[in-house]
Amino acid sequence: MTVHSIRLDHLVISARTLDEGTQYVADSLGVAPSGGGAHPLMRTHNRLLNLWGGVYLEVIAVDPLAAAAVHDSSPARPRLFALDDPATQDRLASGPYLSHWVARVERPRQLAAWQKQYPQRIAPIVPMTRGDFGWSLSVPDDGAFPAWQGVGDGVLPSLIQWDTPRHPSDVLPETGIVLKALKGKHPRIEALAEQLQWLGAAHLIALEPQPDDGAPALIAEFETPEGLRTLK
Repeated sequence: MTVHSIRLDHLVISARTLDEGTQYVADSLGVAPSGGGAHPLMRTHNRLLNLWGGVYLEVIAVDPLAAAAVHDSSPARPRLFALDDPATQDRLASGPYLSHWVARVERPRQLAAWQKQYPQRIAPIVPMTRGDFGWSLSVPDDGAFPAWQGVGDGVLPSLIQWDTPRHPSDVLPETGIVLKALKGKHPRIEALAEQLQWLGAAHLIALEPQPDDGAPALIAEFETPEGLRTLK
């Protein structure tokens, strides 16, 4: 039996506001995300929805209160998950969408040490907090999505390692929702497949070729108490 040191941690729904993202998930899956909180370093905030098997769904948006608190004398770093990218903002004007996914690096492998060994493969590791949760996350300095050979677009995962004993799925209410499949579409799946294989995460997502004029996309299929549902 193959033992993987990488597993799916959570899916990311990007939205202009938490209310918009929450409504999108509630309409699609029949259950509204709740809880969550603020990420002071990234000036974002989120709400969460538990999925079966230690996985969760995150709705993330720019935190308007944090944005208002930034002073010219203390320039803030770019937000994660390309939220400051004009292209992302234009897309969010049309509604929330499944923008990204995050893979968990299980101990005893040390994410920070792994990144130092392979800085061309893994983005810098940033310590983050939300309430009493602490974790380390791979975040490119410009806030863009992870990429390999210039290809990423949200289809390659960010990497996370939890630095506190509890995981969000331990405290979120049960929903009865199971992620059945995660699919990624991209015009250049060869580069994506190479990086996923190197990470040891190829088993977590099914890649499908997208026509050259097609936009990269993520699609997640769920089994819910009300039947099969999809987020994209």
